[in-house]
Amino acid sequence: MSSAGAHLERLHASDGKPLEFFLFRRGADGGIEPLPHDQAGYFDYSTDLAQEIRQDMVDALEAFGIRVEAAHHEVAVGQHEIDFEYSDALRTADNAVTFKFTLKAIAQQHGLYATFMPKPIHGINGSGMHTHQSLFSIADEVNAFADASNPYGLSDVARSYMAGILAHARGMIAVLAPLVNSYKRLVPGYEAPVNLVYSQRNRSASVRIPLYSKSPKAKRLEYRCPDPSCNPYLAFSAMLMAGLDGIQNRIEPPKPLDKDLYDLPPEELAQVPQVPSSLEAALSALEADHKFMLTGDVFTQDVIDTWIDYKRSREIDAVRLRPHPWEFYLYYDI
Repeated sequence: MSSAGAHLERLHASDGKPLEFFLFRRGADGGIEPLPHDQAGYFDYSTDLAQEIRQDMVDALEAFGIRVEAAHHEVAVGQHEIDFEYSDALRTADNAVTFKFTLKAIAQQHGLYATFMPKPIHGINGSGMHTHQSLFSIADEVNAFADASNPYGLSDVARSYMAGILAHARGMIAVLAPLVNSYKRLVPGYEAPVNLVYSQRNRSASVRIPLYSKSPKAKRLEYRCPDPSCNPYLAFSAMLMAGLDGIQNRIEPPKPLDKDLYDLPPEELAQVPQVPSSLEAALSALEADHKFMLTGDVFTQDVIDTWIDYKRSREIDAVRLRPHPWEFYLYYDI
């Protein structure tokens, strides 16, 4: 094993994340419809109708041992975000599953329903699952991503990890954003992370370097492409494999883009790599780039092939054969 590989054996991954979701009212006949629960906006406490509902959700999550760090109204009408504390990758995946079932149950108690569908309403922001990632030394709990002497405070390990994430983003996004509907979120505008670059502030960049704290323990990468419809066990595994591939192969990341990506001249924007524009394109990218996921039998070829075949036959073809409104009823219960 290479020296980089030996170093990895002494690290563990930690993840933390916010999950965004919508609260919808039921239709006049009690049926399921995309009817936002309120007309509030980002941190809008004047017209936010869900403050007590979110508090009930927070209380229920903490009763399950999930420590909540923040809860607030999001940008879109009827949209909310609850952030829970980071942990190792497996525990965070467990928490994400518990989180979704808990929030759906609390919403139902209030006569509403919660959906983690990526883009339930056209023309407003969709819901993401922005995953914060770092690697810590098992021996002394030192954050391997922190190095105050480097730009952005990122260590060489962090830079290579990020380079792996960006290098394999187009392939693994078929696992991180796994629905036809996911790619209606991943469009320019609406703070969607369509650009495969990194930045400190740009929300349209797929990787963001949070600036909330100068503590070395808080240094991390925020990968913004995943959405809450994904299977967190598969998604976290794919991201870790991409990042570790970057470290083991010492991949160098591109230069950061701290410009306003929405105002770039067309000729300059054309040089910025983008996420796939559809699930079909993402699956083709996964076919072409998935060997990094097979290392150590974390994924197997059979799993990749089955995933691609299932998505093409049960989702892409299914949506093609039905009118557009049917898509909401396919995915609202995500």
